[in-house]
This record gives sequence, structure tokens and C-alpha cells, in this order.
Amino acid sequence: MTQKGMTLVYTGDGKGKTTAALGLAIRAAGRGKKVVMLQFIKSPSRTYGEKLMFDKIGIEMIQTGVGFTWTKTPEEHRTALKAAWQLAREKLSSEQYDMVILDEINNALAIDKFPVDDVLPLPEVIAALKNRPEGMHVVLTGRSAGQEIKDQADLVTEMKPVKHYYDEGIGAIKGIEF
Repeated sequence: MTQKGMTLVYTGDGKGKTTAALGLAIRAAGRGKKVVMLQFIKSPSRTYGEKLMFDKIGIEMIQTGVGFTWTKTPEEHRTALKAAWQLAREKLSSEQYDMVILDEINNALAIDKFPVDDVLPLPEVIAALKNRPEGMHVVLTGRSAGQEIKDQADLVTEMKPVKHYYDEGIGAIKGIEF
């Protein structure tokens, strides 16, 4: 009998959402599970430590974004989100994966500076979660997870900031943030 696939959501304003998903990917791969991680906001034009490591150890990671919402035009983001969602649907319906990680999809779904509901429709996301292969685990990360996403989850962890060096004016650190 196939074990039910879990839906795990890591959300909130604190650090550690993607980091938690990376740890799950490593743990699953260590048990011989096939994992794919799609990053909805991060761009393949930048270098990230997790991508470098996953390439070395054979975990599939695809960066589908164009960067922060203020770095490109709304149409560039919309085009990237549409392509990302198409790829995510393919991965979520595939029988070849044991775990699919949709990194920063919650951020993408919560964009309100320009319309995204036609290129990343929440009802389609919910349907894909419900209709995926039975044993597939899905991890969704990013701030602002909507109630509909939380309702689909078997686990929701909200990261809460208590103290962060950003507040002291220290920027992103290589090896910690990227």
C-alpha cells in the first residue's frame, strides 16, 4: 500500500522557510527518493549555494523566476510565473517524483503589485495538490501562505522572527542567505 503523500507548508516572516525545504530534500534524497525543487522567484541568472550543492549531489533544482518583484517589469514576472506554474503542474502530475518542492510559491501567489491570478491561478494550485500522485510529498514555502493553502496542508509551520542581523544593517551573507 502506498503511503499518503504529505503537504507541508513553511510560511511566515522569519528566516528558514527555504532552508527547511532544502533539509527535507536532502533527507528524502538520502532515503533514495526522487526530489525536484522549483524556485518561483529566484532567477537562474544568479548563483545560489543550494543550486551548486544540489547539482553536485544530484537533486534536481530549477530556478524559474526573474528575481525580486521590483527588479523587473510586471510582464517579465508574469511570463516567468506562467512558465513556472506550467512546469510545476507537469512535475505535480508526474509519477517520477516522490517529493516536489515549490519554493516561494506562497510569495508568488500573494503578489498584489500586479495581477497574477490568471498566470498562477490559486484554484489550479489547490486542484494540483489534491490530484497529485497518492504517495507524492509536496512542500510549499514562502511568506503569506493563504488560508486555502494552509487548509490543504498536513503540516503548517510559521517562521516567526525574534532577532535578525538585518535589523542591525547587516545584509545577505553568502552561505547563509544565498
